[in-house]
Amino acid sequence: MKNSTEFINTIKSLRVGPGDIMVSFDVVSLYIMVPVGLRLLERHFDGDVLRLFHLVLTSSYFKFGGQFYEQTDGVAMGSPLSPVIANFFMEHFEEMDGATFKPLCWFRYVDDMFVIWPLGPGKLAEFLNHLNSIHESIQFTMETEKNGHLPFLDIDIHRKPDGSLVHKVYRKSTHTDFYLNSNSHHHPSNKQAFDPGTQG
Repeated sequence: MKNSTEFINTIKSLRVGPGDIMVSFDVVSLYIMVPVGLRLLERHFDGDVLRLFHLVLTSSYFKFGGQFYEQTDGVAMGSPLSPVIANFFMEHFEEMDGATFKPLCWFRYVDDMFVIWPLGPGKLAEFLNHLNSIHESIQFTMETEKNGHLPFLDIDIHRKPDGSLVHKVYRKSTHTDFYLNSNSHHHPSNKQAFDPGTQG
């Protein structure tokens, strides 16, 4: 999925049966755990582009406690290239799946997956074990719906009695409703993101 809007438009046509379970899966620390394999990138790029990928992906250094370190696996947090590499890897991961039992649908936004599972909790636990066995570096956590609600990305998905899905904005329990004061010393671009009067 490209974003929450595309996801919302997609689930409008879904129907959830009485025995179906809404589930979200999340990859644990995907960016720092994703294997940096150039063979995967060779399927999509060649020549100078591949050499640039190699340079960027093998030149991540940081300083801690007066010592310099080189990141030898994973991709750098905050790098604009990291989501691209993570997406390439997750597409490859999905091709490796080979599960005996499959969900009714599987929608992914980078490392977050929304699934409708039709085969009950026992087979769902087996499916999670299967996902966690595909690649030694990639492990998933799982959350199932509670009282017909499931948070996914910034959306609270709710099943109606007729099986259709509706949504509203999801706020974590730690959300404070505090925003940047316009008189604060933050950079103007940060404050503009929160000021409705500055939006075009």
